Amino acid sequence: MLAAAAILAVLAARLGAEPFLDGLRHTDPRGLAAAVVVTAVTTACGARRWSLVAHGLGVGIPFRAAYRTCYRAHLLNATLPGGVLGDLHRGYRHGRDSAALGRGLRSVAWDRGSGQVVQAALTVAAVPLLPGGLRGWAAGVLAVVLALAAVVVLVGRREAAAALGGVWPQVLLLSAVAASGHVVVFMIAARTAGLSLSAPRLLALALLVLLASAIPVSIAGWGPREGAAAWAFGAAGLGAATGVEVAVVYGVMSLVATLPGILVLRAPRASSAVRTAKGGPVWASGPTSS
Repeated sequence: MLAAAAILAVLAARLGAEPFLDGLRHTDPRGLAAAVVVTAVTTACGARRWSLVAHGLGVGIPFRAAYRTCYRAHLLNATLPGGVLGDLHRGYRHGRDSAALGRGLRSVAWDRGSGQVVQAALTVAAVPLLPGGLRGWAAGVLAVVLALAAVVVLVGRREAAAALGGVWPQVLLLSAVAASGHVVVFMIAARTAGLSLSAPRLLALALLVLLASAIPVSIAGWGPREGAAAWAFGAAGLGAATGVEVAVVYGVMSLVATLPGILVLRAPRASSAVRTAKGGPVWASGPTSS
């Protein structure tokens, strides 16, 4: 929280309040509606991916239950410090209900991790589309991210094989679609803010900023995203203030898009009954009290 607050304080001191206020002023109902629709799709992709990964670890969860839980997690991520507490909650709750707390938590870790690796790979592919001044920095940062991901996979290669196994093509596809959805929302936010930039360059900037926004030191999603946008847009010659304004529009749109999670904050969850069968615990669905 201190790191995120420091980023926002520096931006406010250097750029003033105008970029933040302009971002709020430029947010419109059409952009918000589009964000809600796109986020419904990206959440479905994430829920399906988590369901596949959890099944590989022996703590499977039905898609419908995963979809509700992911929406609740997105809402908590967007309203609580850190940006990951919703995912921590869904991992803890699923692990507790399936009588396998460690595997429940790790199912979420592998779910999020696989998505971040795919997002990083897409960003690497988009580096040539970035302005020249950004390419070197972006390539260096992404090399570190991918190297760390490779180390994690090698250390946990047995569990990675169990979690991803024969479903890795689906996991890659679902992650790519989800990342693309977030990019679409960011590009809508940029157009809403009045930014006129070629689609390929805007796509590359969006991937770079969104990857940085995944760093879990934010205040309800705010902080690293605005800092990365100010740096990236400034280095691209578009102005740091423009980057902050676009990030604010995106932040508001993303927050509104998670509001359907309110409907499932206290929704009945899947049964915590776990039965033992060949291959380990099996998730048995059925309503229980929340």
